[in-house]
Amino acid sequence: MEERNVNTWEEFVAELNHLRKEPDKTARFRDSSLLFRGQENSCWSLRTTLDRKQKRTLFKDYYRIISRIRPHIETLVGSDWIIPSYPEVEKSLQDFYAFSSELCSGRCPGYAYMAYLRHHGFPSPLLDWTRSPYIAAFFAFNKATEDSSQRVSIFVFSEIANKVSGNQMRVLHRYGPYVRAHRRHVLQQGEYTLCVTFDTECRFEEYDNIFDRKPRQQGICWKFTLPTTERAKVLRLLDEFNLNAFSLFGSEDSMMESLAFREFDFGK
Repeated sequence: MEERNVNTWEEFVAELNHLRKEPDKTARFRDSSLLFRGQENSCWSLRTTLDRKQKRTLFKDYYRIISRIRPHIETLVGSDWIIPSYPEVEKSLQDFYAFSSELCSGRCPGYAYMAYLRHHGFPSPLLDWTRSPYIAAFFAFNKATEDSSQRVSIFVFSEIANKVSGNQMRVLHRYGPYVRAHRRHVLQQGEYTLCVTFDTECRFEEYDNIFDRKPRQQGICWKFTLPTTERAKVLRLLDEFNLNAFSLFGSEDSMMESLAFREFDFGK
């Protein structure tokens, strides 16, 4: 993964515009295919919420868990999730080539249900991204501490044509945006990636070094870091375009958060 350190928001915008025009990159991706992810600490690597709980979880084990809790969720929420049964998925996992083809075609069993769980805080193998660099910037800066020694990060990801896949190889799949999930998925222009590998069985993998191999077989990713001292300026700029906690979450709590920022932070 290529890391680029910039010192102002304006430098980041210029770097992003330049990136989209680099002649050796434009042949490999389209502007519309770019995804962005903001993180409040530049020392953090790309990690799913499931990775933070349990590493290299088997696909079938995770699917068994979310299948088991589904009736409880449906009872409390009043929604039904029509997903393949656990025995069906367990059987399909026995055929590596067929199941891999399904994932590559965008057909991940229970994907909509998994996206719903992800938005409500349940540990998930889905890594969430946004199609907007400005939304990513909000998530990078919103909870950051304005410390001159700290930096945030904004990741820029693009798939590549003719992606390679195979047994005992980490493969990255991209899913979205049209899926039934929480309304935040739409407000935040969300998409997801899923990193899996097949050895003796299918399991979820970490993102460490997946973008470092040459030739890049799973996609291209750049990591831009910016100082947290840019926080107030960036969030004020985003708020002028009605991009704030309330517009991205739509809850009463997020409304209070947006109002508090305008009243207390804008004046600094």
